[in-house]
Amino acid sequence: MKNEELRVTKMDILERTVDYSLRIVKLYRELEKDSVGRVLGKQLLRSGTAIGANVHEAQGGQSKADFIAKISIAHKEARESAYWLRLIQETDLISVSRISDLLEETDQLIKILSSILITSKRGKGEKMMNREFEECIS
Repeated sequence: MKNEELRVTKMDILERTVDYSLRIVKLYRELEKDSVGRVLGKQLLRSGTAIGANVHEAQGGQSKADFIAKISIAHKEARESAYWLRLIQETDLISVSRISDLLEETDQLIKILSSILITSKRGKGEKMMNREFEECIS
């Protein structure tokens, strides 16, 4: 991939997390028809929608530390979402083909948030709070 294709802007990550949350809500609606699916789905619903909430909240961070804390929470929620998706997949509640794109997007969000955290902790976080996220996904 070209470097330009790997760049993520502030608007991209904000929109991606909203789209991700909407996809999680739709998946939950499918899962709630089964008793086990309902339990796992509620966990996924909480963690999956918290990613976007924390990324959006980070935009209003009052300090670099606040920004980093919110992005760190979003990162943890993304990792938790990957766990619940794996359980849902491995218990055959939803077909692999139905959630493979969602699993890939979860992996991408984890990488993006990791990159933001690494860069922010190096001292570039304040620029990120006020300007576009222009981070390379590695």
